[in-house]
This record gives sequence, structure tokens and C-alpha cells, in this order.
Amino acid sequence: MKFLCIDLGDKRTGLAICDSDEILASPLMVLQGQKNLQDEIIKIAQNHQADGLVFGLALNMDGSEGERVVKTRDFAEKIKGKTDLPVFFQDERLSSYSASQKLSRIGLTHKKKKDKIDAIAAAEILKEFIAARK
Repeated sequence: MKFLCIDLGDKRTGLAICDSDEILASPLMVLQGQKNLQDEIIKIAQNHQADGLVFGLALNMDGSEGERVVKTRDFAEKIKGKTDLPVFFQDERLSSYSASQKLSRIGLTHKKKKDKIDAIAAAEILKEFIAARK
């Protein structure tokens, strides 16, 4: 199945996509802001022929769910009401840290890192989701 992964944020939302064989997860883009975000995500999923949506859950380090998880689940429920695509969730603890570590190795400026990190974090979340499915 081909999945679109969403790393939902207040200001920026990272997107990643995998191939239909679920082998390669790639950063796709970062969406700025919240205006029409649900519709944009659905359109992108359709354009990339995604078979499902994966949302990263920002669980607390002890595994408990905080306010961010509640917001993400609520957002996912609203998207679910607008599309037939199945919705999945994946623990995203440390995905931003991992993405930041990868970006630090390639010498980008702080601004360029900031513009890319959310999509790379989404790809990290998607890689974990794919690995858990196997």
C-alpha cells in the first residue's frame, strides 16, 4: 500500500510518502499554516494515489497521551469524515530529533533546516510505521 504520512504541527505540517511496495519512505513537502489544511492533505493524497494516511502521534516519553495527541486525533477524525482513505497512527517520539541529526550532517543553514525538518520527520515516522507492519 502507498501511504501518505502527516507530521501535524501548529505552524508547519510535514508530509512524506512511500512507494506501493512499502520499501522507501521519502520526504514530500512542508505545508505552512492551518488554513484549508485538511483539504490540502486530501488533495495531495489523491494526487499521489495514496491508499492510506498515517499520522504521527507525539506521545510523551512515558507513552502517555498529551494535548498534542488529542489535537492530532481530532484532526485525523475530521479528515476521515471527508475521505474514504483508512487512517493509521504511529508513535513519533524522537522523530524530529532524528531528522535534525540527519540535517546537521549536511551543513544547511538554520532556516533551510527549518524548512525541511518536518518533511524529514514525517519520513522517519513513515519508516517506523512500515517497519511495524512487516
